[in-house]
Amino acid sequence: MDNVGIVVESLEAAISFFTELGLELEGRAVIEGDWSGRVTGLRDQRVEIAMMRMPDGHGRIELSRFLTPLPVADHRNAPVNALGYLRVMFAVDDLDDTLDRLRQHGAQLVDEVVQYKDVYRLCYVRGPEGILIGLAEQIG
Repeated sequence: MDNVGIVVESLEAAISFFTELGLELEGRAVIEGDWSGRVTGLRDQRVEIAMMRMPDGHGRIELSRFLTPLPVADHRNAPVNALGYLRVMFAVDDLDDTLDRLRQHGAQLVDEVVQYKDVYRLCYVRGPEGILIGLAEQIG
């Protein structure tokens, strides 16, 4: 997998949030022109993107802010059983510390931290703009 795309209203808030998770800003650009519209099917698009690289260097998250056309739907508060793409799960070394740091960026725990057998501590968090991510700390 090369990357997962997430559409946001505020690139700055999303960059800050994912940086706190350990991702590194790889670059920013404005994507526009005939070629880009032919890829997405959105002719005359103009999109500001930020590429965030995973800490291990494998995989990225592409954060996109559409300047034109404007976003047409909002799935940010969809429940976890909604159809389609929903969340990305991140492995973390210290779940409690990660939650504390992400809360400083507006993250809210969806329900509670749970333990799966003697293997993982897990939770879902809503970050800026309601972005849903999962966090997993391996304990066994």
